[in-house]
Amino acid sequence: MNWTIHQTIMIQHLRVDSVANSSVLQIGTAGSVRSLSNLYNTGGFVESAPALGASPTNPISLVPLPPPT
Repeated sequence: MNWTIHQTIMIQHLRVDSVANSSVLQIGTAGSVRSLSNLYNTGGFVESAPALGASPTNPISLVPLPPPT
């Protein structure tokens, strides 16, 4: 059995609160959703990053955040 589906999607506003390594965002229909995970070392790093608590400055506090609404 063959099905033909015609679909029109108009997105006025899309808000994504969180994106993680295993996130999937699907808009519309799909016959199947296959997972894909790629890990690239685009910076050419050769050793692990330092532990999060190893620096006297908390790196999380360096991220500018909007004021709460």
